[in-house]
Amino acid sequence: MASILLGLVVGFAAWFAVRCLLGGLFTVNQNELAVKTVFGRAQRVEGRTVADDPIAESLRPDERERYQWPQVRIIGPGGPYFRWPWERVHKVSTAVETVSMAFDPEDPNANTGGQVLEAVTKDQLNTGLRGQIRYRVSDRNLYAYLFGVKNPIAHVMGFFVSVLRERISSFEAPTEIPEGIKLGDSALATPAIGVSINDLRKNMRDLNETMDRECASSAARYGVILDASLITGIDPPNEVESALAAINTAYNQVSSDISLAQAGADQTLVQSRRAVEIETLKAQAEVEPLRALAAQLQELRSAGPGVLEAYQRNVRLRLFREAGRAIVEDRT
Repeated sequence: MASILLGLVVGFAAWFAVRCLLGGLFTVNQNELAVKTVFGRAQRVEGRTVADDPIAESLRPDERERYQWPQVRIIGPGGPYFRWPWERVHKVSTAVETVSMAFDPEDPNANTGGQVLEAVTKDQLNTGLRGQIRYRVSDRNLYAYLFGVKNPIAHVMGFFVSVLRERISSFEAPTEIPEGIKLGDSALATPAIGVSINDLRKNMRDLNETMDRECASSAARYGVILDASLITGIDPPNEVESALAAINTAYNQVSSDISLAQAGADQTLVQSRRAVEIETLKAQAEVEPLRALAAQLQELRSAGPGVLEAYQRNVRLRLFREAGRAIVEDRT
């Protein structure tokens, strides 16, 4: 009986050692972070929430009260670490992921198989958007990603799509008036007739930067950082594509004519300025000897009586000596 009891004790000790001690060891890879829960409750940093972190600066005041996620203790890469049987380790990858902006985590067949996202412009045109989103898990808000939101990626994609569609529906490109054209000129007729798809295509970079700013709060909301959004294509509806191409062709022709006319006017203006400069230099070249002669005569006159008359006589004598024929007035 004693041997049976001893065997049970030894067996339990062996099971406990294998199950709890050896089975409780774990490691965390280089591109991972881990959070440990005790009886289902995450180990937290007492007294600190996401509202105390700089990532909450992008939230509105009402959102700061709503997204009061607690900060948790993070287990970094390395190991081995130990956990008890009543503890559980939740690991997340910190690698950057890239998905199509039309990807729907809950329905892969939506948005033409996750390839084209539809949006309506301010002039009621149904456009197709193509592009990618880069995102990664925020190590400063792991609670929201692991425990606060059931499907964080679905929430983030829905948040991004809603912001993008709102921006597309209200987007207006800044009006730039070419230099030398007045507000009343007919040359502004073509730019004034704004086509929203053209505006979006020309300002795609600004649109991407705006989306990055608008989605900066996703880290504090859902624990996911949107590293960048890249819209690569904006396709018009098939029924208006030919009309849009004609509008673009006409606009490009008008812009080309305006540029050529302005270049010709600039060239003519430069040539006129150059001609004025040349004539001015010629006039100065003719005036300068006269000024020098007048200054010299003034200096001779001020030198004393008879000096100017002597200078005039010497000049006449030199002229008579060099001249082949002289006509002299007869005063008799």
